Amino acid sequence: MDANLQEQADATEAALHAAVQEIRGRTQLVPSVAVILGTGLGGLGAKLQDTVSIPYSDIPGFPQSTALSHAGCLLVGTLESIPVVAMQGRFHMYEGYSIDEIVLPVHVIQALGATTLVVSNASGGVNPQMAGGDILVMKDHINLMYQGNDSVKPSIRTGRTSDPIYSPHLISVALAAARQSGFHAQQGIYVGFTGPNYETRAEYRLVRKIGGDVVGMSTVPEAITANQLGMQVLGLSVVTNVARPDAPATVDAGEVVEVAGIAQPKMESIVRAVLRSLK
Repeated sequence: MDANLQEQADATEAALHAAVQEIRGRTQLVPSVAVILGTGLGGLGAKLQDTVSIPYSDIPGFPQSTALSHAGCLLVGTLESIPVVAMQGRFHMYEGYSIDEIVLPVHVIQALGATTLVVSNASGGVNPQMAGGDILVMKDHINLMYQGNDSVKPSIRTGRTSDPIYSPHLISVALAAARQSGFHAQQGIYVGFTGPNYETRAEYRLVRKIGGDVVGMSTVPEAITANQLGMQVLGLSVVTNVARPDAPATVDAGEVVEVAGIAQPKMESIVRAVLRSLK
């Protein structure tokens, strides 16, 4: 490892240690499951019990959320009698953060004790079989976010690709939970872009041709990192709109948040089922 990468690794390790110490100083609960609440989905955090809420600004080394509807708080509590740590808001490359900064919270929640990560997001659909408000259970992703950035740790650049990143068992649990709750959830492929601009008509066509079902600007870095840390990962995506390249409509960020919020009960039913399956 060259000197620059070693320096970055040392700085990340120091930030990780400081963040973990701050959180452990506020709660004795040891979470076994972590949930990252994406755009419009932060309300699920209100369902936790015996909750300790820690603003990101109080956690050493943590970035600050600037995206719409991202509250910027770390919650530690219980849901379905399972100790949970939940992130109300995440970080994106389009906010100016490096990959290392984006994934630092994943290292933190794993160091706190979490062995399972449920990561959620709001996405745009490109599969015509989908509709706004649908839930997509991520079977895999296509990573169009990384750009050969030297700031990315060697482990992230060269991690395993043969093993599935998203747990087949948790995918089955999620799909069964949707059926039992009376709604249909589909498996599919999430394509990660850096943002912040929404995709062009040509890009929507490209995504469909390479096998993508939905597009978004998050999740991929967190999922890769969690997998490399040995966590089992479930990815859930709320489809907020479906793009039709030949009849494009304007995508409004406020509408994305609104649709994601409407779909939140579906997301909650799946998350609760996953937690019950881990007892």
